[in-house]
Amino acid sequence: MKRRTFFLVALLLMMSSSMFADDTRYNFDKEADFSKFKTYKWVAIKGATPLDDLMDKQVKSSIDAQLATKGLTKVEGDAEADLLIGYQAAVGTEKQFTSYDSGWGYGPGWYGRGWYGGGGGMTTGQTSTIYNGQLALDMYDSTHKDLAWRGVVSRTLDPKAKPDKRQKNLDKAVAKLLKNYPPPPPKK
Repeated sequence: MKRRTFFLVALLLMMSSSMFADDTRYNFDKEADFSKFKTYKWVAIKGATPLDDLMDKQVKSSIDAQLATKGLTKVEGDAEADLLIGYQAAVGTEKQFTSYDSGWGYGPGWYGRGWYGGGGGMTTGQTSTIYNGQLALDMYDSTHKDLAWRGVVSRTLDPKAKPDKRQKNLDKAVAKLLKNYPPPPPKK
């Protein structure tokens, strides 16, 4: 019985850690010279659903902090920039059904000299709503107006989290999103 309990606890821990993991993807123009990109400017992406002002500031602030660690400087106003960057964000939901078995009884199977179909136990379940957030960041070469780099990060969100916890989770997701920026120079 202890072995079964340990196995179930280990399984639940593995499942919960994967539920909260970030899913990160990126792609880039293999012909772009990322070493020449030193400055960037925020632009709105046409057709993107805007976030509220507070959330917009938080997302941009988190991205600004990560880009600064990558050696990029933000410019504003009429100043020229090497990169034009914009983001899109979305929140979706999915239903999760979790069932639990009381574990009482042996269930059907071979017993002694023949098939034993008895046993039982009680299974209960519950449904819950999972909120998933996705942030896509696009970087355009301002000279040619070509997409140079695109990254997307998805994360399970906790709608009951306090603002400081939400910001901490956003910062972690953005750090993972920009982990592979700039991409390595092409091999010659």
